[in-house]
Amino acid sequence: MPEPAVPATILAFDYGRRRIGVAAGQTITSSAGPLGTVGNAESGPDFERIGRLIAEWRPDRLVVGLPLSIDGSDNDMSRVAKEFARELARFDVPVELVDERHTSAEAGAELKEARQSGGRGRIRKADIDSAAAVLIAERYLSSL
Repeated sequence: MPEPAVPATILAFDYGRRRIGVAAGQTITSSAGPLGTVGNAESGPDFERIGRLIAEWRPDRLVVGLPLSIDGSDNDMSRVAKEFARELARFDVPVELVDERHTSAEAGAELKEARQSGGRGRIRKADIDSAAAVLIAERYLSSL
């Protein structure tokens, strides 16, 4: 893990069967922002798009949310997310997994609150996926 005082950029991913939420974060402020989503079809994730994001952001680390069961055990989605993390190794950037339990629900609640206060319009599923990736990034950054 990078030292907290060392400037470093991360890309965080919220793996989903149709979309993968993406966020960028950095260690100096321990903050992250949404980058949108990457497609995930039957043929697999859009690794070409992921490669372009990595080339653009030049992250020091990739962080993948690990959707564990409530009791902390693996499930079907956590096994698929681990496989996605293994596939990210092709980019020669260190990859870490972060417990992402409840991030999608938290992200949805935050976006709904922002909408109710007039801060945003309609909430799309892709918005929730990207906001969940922000929460994953922030969890990782706060653990440093």
